[in-house]
Amino acid sequence: MFYLKKFSSFVFALSILLGLSSTAAANLDRQEINQLYGALGRSSFETFTDFLEQLTGSGAGSSTTQGVAQAYTAGDSLNAEQSTTLYRLLGVYTRLKYGPEALGTLSQLVAIDTSQVEGVEQHENPKFRLFAEVLGRIAGDFGLSFRNVDDRVYEITLEGSSEELVGFHAHADIVPVNPDLWILPDGTQLDPFELNLIGNRLYGRGAEDDKNGIVASLYAMKVIQEEGLSLARTLRLLVDTTEETSSTAIPYYFQNNPVPEYNIALDGSYPVVIAEKGYGTVMAQFPVRASSGEGAEILSISGGLATNQIPAASVVRIQTSQSNQLVSQLNEYGALYKASNGDNFNIEAVAENDAVVLTVVGISAHSSEPETGINPVSRMLDFLHNLKEEGIFQSNHITDAAQYASMNWGLDYLGNSLDIAYADEFMGPLTTALTFISLDQEQMRLAVNLRLPVGREPNQLIAEITDKLDIWVDTSNIDVSFSYNAGAPMYRNPEGAWVNALLDIATETLEMPREFGSSAGGTSIHNLPNGVQFGLAMPDLKYTGHNANEFKTVDQFLIDLQIVAEVFARIGSMPEL
Repeated sequence: MFYLKKFSSFVFALSILLGLSSTAAANLDRQEINQLYGALGRSSFETFTDFLEQLTGSGAGSSTTQGVAQAYTAGDSLNAEQSTTLYRLLGVYTRLKYGPEALGTLSQLVAIDTSQVEGVEQHENPKFRLFAEVLGRIAGDFGLSFRNVDDRVYEITLEGSSEELVGFHAHADIVPVNPDLWILPDGTQLDPFELNLIGNRLYGRGAEDDKNGIVASLYAMKVIQEEGLSLARTLRLLVDTTEETSSTAIPYYFQNNPVPEYNIALDGSYPVVIAEKGYGTVMAQFPVRASSGEGAEILSISGGLATNQIPAASVVRIQTSQSNQLVSQLNEYGALYKASNGDNFNIEAVAENDAVVLTVVGISAHSSEPETGINPVSRMLDFLHNLKEEGIFQSNHITDAAQYASMNWGLDYLGNSLDIAYADEFMGPLTTALTFISLDQEQMRLAVNLRLPVGREPNQLIAEITDKLDIWVDTSNIDVSFSYNAGAPMYRNPEGAWVNALLDIATETLEMPREFGSSAGGTSIHNLPNGVQFGLAMPDLKYTGHNANEFKTVDQFLIDLQIVAEVFARIGSMPEL
């Protein structure tokens, strides 16, 4: 044993399912899968046995596949190799039979806004109680055992023949949304809490992170339950309510419930992730102070809504008696700034009533992958500081924050400005992303999100950052206080038949290199025994969770449905893990 630390309008025609690219497998190769979908894609099936009988009757598939189908329907015992083929076929069946229905279930879950409400604990949020009711009803309709543990963790269980327990982890909570930013390039306005099908994309908050993982697990369990497949161990889906915020629900749950011997998070990246960076935050607090000096007055600033989210835009509101002149000046400087800093974002100032509104538009991203986005927060603050130095703005708490951000973090997200950069060959570099901005009547708060690979102890890194920022504070004479936290990375050696089975399933089905991966994103299995990430995102594509216009493609969703069904059946049935 080793330790390791995303309806009605969606009832698609089967022709959509048939149009998806097929997958490859060791026992059913790409060509054979294509043949199976071509032969059976327009058929309907009452049961898995019915599917296998139609497969046999169609003549589709190899002689090996035909033999497995015939043996199972005849009630013959299957050897290990035949069982592996059978579970792959079970995944194909799940995808074909339940694909449209599963999309409807995803629509139901996306419709519930399970983001954090300021000042309200997740377990006291009525939206989570609604989510639990909906999830419990779906589980009951599927014949599954459901338990709501103190409104913190939702538990769905398939009992096996032994006390051995495998935990599958997903989460119901989502990062906050700014609805104004959910606009497609063609001007289409999206509702983040309605699953919008546009082309091959399913837009909606949670479609990628992580309500899709809940749905795929539900249908995997439904199929196993319906078919009466024998399980060698108990499988349990644990739905977390605090993964995006405090991460307290899972530890609370394990105070009075057994910890699974094996833990699989359906909340990361394919194929199998065995390392997660540590998570940390540098939070700066600037007391609100009256503006002083010459120039225009910056009244407000907005940016990210969560520390783990790089937003699409940052907006500043400015008070001035010469709005037209300031707009012209800001746009002139903005064009120069944009051209000298990559020309891959936008800066625009407009007059609005008696004020000037300055907007920096970048590309939203998960804070664990700042390289996939264009950070408008860092660019806005750096731009403001440059203009403050030109005498355009009065001094206040916002310019204080801008000076701090520009001089210590800049536009770099690797810690080079503060001289704290380091990297691990497998896990990649330390990342430092300016994310969250909060401004009230008393203080402005600005967060830098840290993702730590192995190579430096968290306490060592925090001590180094503290020393450098203390020196800067002493020389800048800016009134600011800091709070720090940093967690250790997860980095373990994968062993065991179960984790290699996961690797086989993902790499065979998705035609990926057979190698374990690392992630900058943390999950609820970070500190649990025998824990890995297994999907459901593709590592070579931009992750859309935590982004405005979050989406999951239809074909990837259906492939996930197929893969997860195979995983549940195979992991549940293996003689030994």
